[in-house]
Amino acid sequence: MITFEQAYNLVMQNTFSLKHERVELTAATGRILAEDIYSDMDMPPFNKSAMDGYACHKEDLKDELEVIETIPAGKEPQKIINKGQCAKIMTGAMVPDGADCVIMVEYIQIIAKNKIRFSGQSTNINICFKGEDVKTGDLLINKGTLLKPAHIAIMASAGITAPLVSKQPGIGIISTGNELVEPFQTPSPWQIRNSNAYQLAAQVGTAGAVSKYYGIASDDENDTYNIIIKALNENDMVLLTGGVSMGDYDYVPAALKRAGIEIIFNSIAVQPGKPTMFGKKDKKFIFGLPGNPVSSFIQFEMFVKPLIYKMMAHEYSPVTVALPLEDDYRRNNATRKALLPVIITDKGTVAPVQYHGSAHIHAYIKADGIIYIPIGLFEIKKGELVNVRQI
Repeated sequence: MITFEQAYNLVMQNTFSLKHERVELTAATGRILAEDIYSDMDMPPFNKSAMDGYACHKEDLKDELEVIETIPAGKEPQKIINKGQCAKIMTGAMVPDGADCVIMVEYIQIIAKNKIRFSGQSTNINICFKGEDVKTGDLLINKGTLLKPAHIAIMASAGITAPLVSKQPGIGIISTGNELVEPFQTPSPWQIRNSNAYQLAAQVGTAGAVSKYYGIASDDENDTYNIIIKALNENDMVLLTGGVSMGDYDYVPAALKRAGIEIIFNSIAVQPGKPTMFGKKDKKFIFGLPGNPVSSFIQFEMFVKPLIYKMMAHEYSPVTVALPLEDDYRRNNATRKALLPVIITDKGTVAPVQYHGSAHIHAYIKADGIIYIPIGLFEIKKGELVNVRQI
């Protein structure tokens, strides 16, 4: 049995990057950028009015001004602003030559046809100057970035219509055990519905990968071996749930050995999730996750998700916040690192979710995050700061 930190390092050290592909800009959200994006123009590309008003020379504000043209957005100014002149201008329109400020329309007094006077005491410039946001050649987005809607807007502004992104890993999912039936089936008194596979498929999707479900492998070594081989041949990674312990009917270890999988570790000093296995064959990875839903959920978040992102050349960094504990926390056994589900209260404190062990997945519906309780620590006092890893 190895520590959580040792297991995490082993997973990250054994990764490799996938190839790249170009996708339509509208399909790029959630993908990992595989190229740096540079600006091909200044932004704004011209001196732009920040509001509706009148473009003029600031030194002329004390005088009456003649309105010589109206400039809507998307139209090039036709005249130069000379002394005593101005142009009515709309938000986003190009500021004409000769003007160095835009007077807000709220501070204008119309005194005659095409004649106005500034009625305020002072004014801001109210101009967005050419290149003040971005200059031609500026780096806009680094490769390795997880693309979000704001990144899509930036790429569109730079004329990028088909960004280069990392290919999405294919993740095969296998459940094991004669005690399982599919959700559409009615279980016998000794059976349960398979929730792990569907939970993992959802988690795979949120991590930007593509899942393929291979069904339930029965408690038979040949059946387990055949389904593992098929999944390995068709995917970059395989996730198994259940059958990784040392029970009489846990055939996964034997099937993995037969399939030529190099087992890197098969037990971690964490709670829940001790019987977690990680192995590889050539450039294929395989995780054996515990059969209990909470354990498999947590171990995916801790190990599988960072590896998926690493394969796409993205450094996954979960959001973590330090918050005070709502009440005293105590545990009887501190030989393993505890991964404890918590909620963030309305008071800004953290309270452990009440759950009945690693099979109680319903408790995670309410969980906002996970806190780590180190090996050897039995107690955390009320009010002590704990780091909450949000999920």
